[in-house]
Amino acid sequence: MKESKPKVKLKRVDPLEPLKMEIAAELGLLNQIHSDGWHSLTAKEAGKIGGLMTQRKRKDSI
Repeated sequence: MKESKPKVKLKRVDPLEPLKMEIAAELGLLNQIHSDGWHSLTAKEAGKIGGLMTQRKRKDSI
């Protein structure tokens, strides 16, 4: 009988992760994210991060 090797899950690398972390740090949310994870953010906090990311991406592309 052939033994199956456990499949390794590759973590998806998000190219915007550094920007997201930078904005979270500016908003004072970095400690919360590190201790409790991204799921601990409120919808308002997550939306604020997303909105600021969009603004900066637009500003950089012009």
